[in-house]
Order: sequence, then C-alpha cells, then structure tokens
Amino acid sequence: MYTVAALYHFTRFDDPAALRGPLLHLCKSGGIMGTLLLAKEGINGTIAGPRAGIDAVIAHIRALPGCADLEWKESTASTPPFHRMKVRLKKEIVTMGQPDVDPVARVGNYVDPADWNDLISAPDVAVIDTRNDYEVAIGTFEGAVDPETKSFGEFPEWWEKNKHRFHNKRIAMFCTGGIRCEKSTNYLIGQGVEDVYHLKGGILKYLEEVPQEQSKWDGECFVFDARVSVGHGLTEGPHVLCHACRRPLRPEDRDNPAFEQGVSCHQCIHETSEADKGRFRERQKQMQLAKARGTHHIGGV
Repeated sequence: MYTVAALYHFTRFDDPAALRGPLLHLCKSGGIMGTLLLAKEGINGTIAGPRAGIDAVIAHIRALPGCADLEWKESTASTPPFHRMKVRLKKEIVTMGQPDVDPVARVGNYVDPADWNDLISAPDVAVIDTRNDYEVAIGTFEGAVDPETKSFGEFPEWWEKNKHRFHNKRIAMFCTGGIRCEKSTNYLIGQGVEDVYHLKGGILKYLEEVPQEQSKWDGECFVFDARVSVGHGLTEGPHVLCHACRRPLRPEDRDNPAFEQGVSCHQCIHETSEADKGRFRERQKQMQLAKARGTHHIGGV
C-alpha cells in the first residue's frame, strides 16, 4: 500500500531554485514519486511512496521558510499513483494569471467540513465549484454552480461576466484540496465581495471526514494521479483516464466505439487530427512494449 500526500502552502520563497535540488534528492532517496511545484509564492503538489519517505519529505518541507504550519491530506493507493519524481520551478504554484492576487495577505473564511453542509444549505448562499469542467463532470456538491471553465485561469473572466447573478448572496467556494480557493477567494475580496467562504481542506478533507450518509457530495472526486478518482473515505473510484485528453472515463465509456486505448475517447475523438492519433498510437505501442519488458515508458504518469 502506498501513502499519498497532497499538499500546498503559500509563503514567500526568495530563491525557489535553491530549494529544488535538496528536495528532489530527498524524494528520490526515500522512494517518493510524484510532482512538487516551487514558486516565489510557495509550494504545491502530490507525492506518494513508503510511509518513512513521506514523513521525511513532509518534515523537510515544514522546515522551509514560512512552512512550519504546512497542512497536508493523506490517502492510500493500492498501486503506484506516479512513476516519476519531478520538482518543477513555476511562476505560480496554481496558475490564475492575476498578479495582484495574494493569498498570504488575505483569503475567505475557512469552513470546516463538519460545518459545510449547513452553510451550503442556507438560502442566501451561492455555492461555486472552482474546478475545471471535466472534474465537475464526475462529481460535485448538490446545487453547486459549474462555471464550465477549462482552466483555473478562466475563472476571473467568468466571474466578471456572471457576478450579477450573485447580488446579495454569500459566496461559498470549493476545490479539490483548497489551493484554488485560496486564490479565488482572495480575488473576490479584491473585487469587493466581502462574504466569501471556502471549504477548509477541500473536497478531499470533506470526503475523509463527513460520513457518506450525511454527505451532500454527489459522485466522485477527480485526482491528478493514476487513481483518477476517489470517493467517500478517499477510497479509489471506478474511473480510468483517457491518455489522449487526460479526462476521466467511467468503465462503461471504454465500450463506446470512440474509445481507443491511448488514442481517443468519446470526449476527444473530434478534437485531434488523424496525424495526432497516429502519434498517439505509436506512443501507446511503446508503452505496451515497455510494460512487457517490465519497465515504465516515459510518456506515462
């Protein structure tokens, strides 16, 4: 069994590049796989591996400047969720493209999972899902507004076009682990919206702590690793990934005539050219050959 740790922390790193080497070395020496992003605004990522390795990496990150209060969410996976370890330098640890947004300065009001149901049931509260459209498609909270954005960077434009819908409403926002809401709530505050709330720990914490019989969550939660989705209790969900478009698929979607392993699915078959599909078929062939050799192809997760 593999321990999976999802984490983020907004803090100010003067020299993120100097942090990369020691962090990557520690992860590799501890058998840890996954992706960590470093930027001047902090750290974000998901890693997986043995218990001792995860503990060592968490301790290392908490010792970094401003990271003593780091919080993370743990779950398990029966097979390796990742096959490589990457520590990347970025301009933002979650891309919104709004230079004035600063979660370190101020964010919305945190709401514990135990109190979330009461908040989103209130008639004066509008609930907004800040995730991408393909994530929302497999699960969301009852009554939540879906902005139908393809990337988080589209959220400010969506808000500008739709803010009139939320006049005299309190705004409750949520995302997978909480990081996107740190920025989106700060953004709304900067736009003059004062009554802004967000789910502390995100959907993952809610699914971990709130019993299914009391839950207002409908469906599964998309995760950015080989598990694809998780449900209540953070158990692995039924979804698989289309390796052409990276969108989640239900098991029955594989029976759709548009599905070809590694090449297309019903969601993306018309989005790529025949030349693209040819390249995807060759990639899939190489992945299968690597699997037969007992190795992992570099194009995998």
